[in-house]
Amino acid sequence: MTFIHGPTNQLSVSHLALTIPETVYAMFQLTFAAITPASGFVGPTPAVVIGMVAGVVCFIAATSLKHVLGYDDSLDAFGVHGIGGIVGALLTGVFASKEISGLDGSVLIQLKGVAVTVIYGFAASFIILKVIDMTVGLRVTEEQEREGLDISLHGESIE
Repeated sequence: MTFIHGPTNQLSVSHLALTIPETVYAMFQLTFAAITPASGFVGPTPAVVIGMVAGVVCFIAATSLKHVLGYDDSLDAFGVHGIGGIVGALLTGVFASKEISGLDGSVLIQLKGVAVTVIYGFAASFIILKVIDMTVGLRVTEEQEREGLDISLHGESIE
């Protein structure tokens, strides 16, 4: 749930409390995953547009999409890098400049590239995770999770 506390000017997302400038800075940081596919293909103005669109889309994905779809992503890697990369790749097709890159943009080609990448990434990750699960396991016990992984796995404690 996202809400703004009136007099404190703080934006709270789940357990995080960020001031408005910190939130804007965080959204600016989210744009780097999206502009990377477009670097060398777009000019400065389209780069800003890609960044603005990606900042908003990634923020929504990192704060809301995982709750809607119910996946576990404590570091928001998919919401930021996965979604940001997809947005950047697709918008590269929209804004690619022949004067800069020597190529015209094509959203259809970019969409095909995104689809192949998503399928490959899913298949490779599935195989890797299955091998890990069969060897050492993917999850800790519920008791270890409740106690905290710093204590149960690493023996760390504050005294």
